[in-house]
Amino acid sequence: MRTILITGPGGSGRTTIAAATALRAAGEGTRTLLLSADRTDTLGAALGSATGPVPEEAAAHLDTWRPDAVERFREDLTAFQARAANVLDLLGAARLDAEEVTPLPGAEELSFLRAVRDAALSERYDLLVVDLPPLPQALALLGLPEELRRYLRRLLPPERQAARALRPVLGRLAGVPMPADWLYETAARWDVELAAVEAVLTDRNTAVRLVAEPGPAGADAVRTAGLGLALRGLRTEALIANRALPETDPDSLLAGLLAQQRKTLADWQERPYDVHLVPHLGHDPRGTDDLAALAVPPVNPSPAPVEWPVTDRIAEDGVLVWHIPLPGAIRDELDLIRRGDELVITVGPFRRIVPLPSALRRCTVAGAGLREGELRIRFAPDPGLWPTTGR
Repeated sequence: MRTILITGPGGSGRTTIAAATALRAAGEGTRTLLLSADRTDTLGAALGSATGPVPEEAAAHLDTWRPDAVERFREDLTAFQARAANVLDLLGAARLDAEEVTPLPGAEELSFLRAVRDAALSERYDLLVVDLPPLPQALALLGLPEELRRYLRRLLPPERQAARALRPVLGRLAGVPMPADWLYETAARWDVELAAVEAVLTDRNTAVRLVAEPGPAGADAVRTAGLGLALRGLRTEALIANRALPETDPDSLLAGLLAQQRKTLADWQERPYDVHLVPHLGHDPRGTDDLAALAVPPVNPSPAPVEWPVTDRIAEDGVLVWHIPLPGAIRDELDLIRRGDELVITVGPFRRIVPLPSALRRCTVAGAGLREGELRIRFAPDPGLWPTTGR
């Protein structure tokens, strides 16, 4: 399945563009599901109809879905209480009724990500269009599965499960209770679910479309979003310049705004983005006729996946080079820290901890440089760890 993630600054029209993109694909005969994280009914207003907590038909070949985070959280908590019944009874804990449950912070985000996973694995559709929250919430959401999986592995390492038979002995020796099997089983189940979400987000058939109004604020948002997406290894398939103004009289009140748009568009055209202009309709789009009038780009074949290749320059100067594309990055906003077999990369307001490729774990960092939107980190083989040929 092809998955298109659509986001942009608040008020940029990303939900409308998502609806228009899905409607265009459906009009071409593609079985499409439009999934929205919008808490209001902006999507329903754009389509001219209401959207519900389960997939509903909005047009031929087009279904819409706005997941119910409250109900999903209730189901998860009820299932957890059932699995941990023995432990809760021993503790004398009073169980929560489904009617008194309200989502905790972060529950809505996790619920939405699982909905993305379920939709992407469905055989009912050929295309999934995801209306993400506005920036920067969308960037935090896209990084959530990887971060949570890392926390789980650090707090409950899977390899410790192999010592189940020794836990009672270790507990007596240490004088502290050891984690119960149900805790490891819960962590393992969460890891599997998060891995499935992460697989959808990083799949080669998944791409991001950024929506922004051309102008100073839009330019800042696009640069920041591009950095955050690149650091996550997500490709920006298209930059949609929404509400582009038509040519106007130099004395018009819109002349100054048009000049700002032209300046921003010229800058975007020089960057590594596929820029598409969507002209302003003169009113807020509502209904399928207005959506069809928006000049959104078609759904193209899957883009080339983002790669972070390691090149071998040992024969040249004795180093390996790790190439990490970071378009728009500035040297002063870049920071690198090697910690064991991981590399902590900070770019502006974003940070990601990535495991080193196996070949680089036996090397030491020899330097780094930023060139043409690409971070190039040089690694020198450690003589004590790198295999040598016999004489």
